[in-house]
Amino acid sequence: MPHGKPAGVRCVQLDDADRCRIFGRPERPAFCAGLKPSAEMCGETREQAMVWLARLERETAPELAPAPRPAAALARRV
Repeated sequence: MPHGKPAGVRCVQLDDADRCRIFGRPERPAFCAGLKPSAEMCGETREQAMVWLARLERETAPELAPAPRPAAALARRV
């Protein structure tokens, strides 16, 4: 994903077992390489770890811009 991975989009480098295909390779993104596992991140189970990662995705997602108004709605305001 040359321009980064948007929040909520599955990384194209994950295999069917959710393992990174480029782990340890130089082309692995700096963000991924800098993500260091911790007890808080990993939890006690895979499910807990996935919940933590989902929260990280939500918290780092860019704010969505408001949807543009249809031209007809704008014309009525004039």
